[in-house]
Amino acid sequence: MIKSNLSEALRLLRTYHDINQSTLAIQLEISRSYLSEIESGKKQPSLDLLKKYSEHFSVPVSTILLFSESVENTDFAEKIRKLSTSTVITLLNWAEGKKRLELSEDQA
Repeated sequence: MIKSNLSEALRLLRTYHDINQSTLAIQLEISRSYLSEIESGKKQPSLDLLKKYSEHFSVPVSTILLFSESVENTDFAEKIRKLSTSTVITLLNWAEGKKRLELSEDQA
């Protein structure tokens, strides 16, 4: 099986933080063997697991998903696109609200 960009990104995220698979598996509440299969590209992580990675490493899910361009499972890819779209909309709404707040403070 060819390793996906996403599986490699998740492995690099773990190794960058100098965490071994066993420790991360415990922290993410998954088995070490499942984590190994994800990092080797044998299995795709669920969206819930990507959210756990995001929270654990303080990295936006959208950043993690940038590495998922080579995902072949169309159902999974469609879910990622929807989540990415939702994330972008949330960011734009936040930026718009911040801009409005700044403008109202300037006018006060």
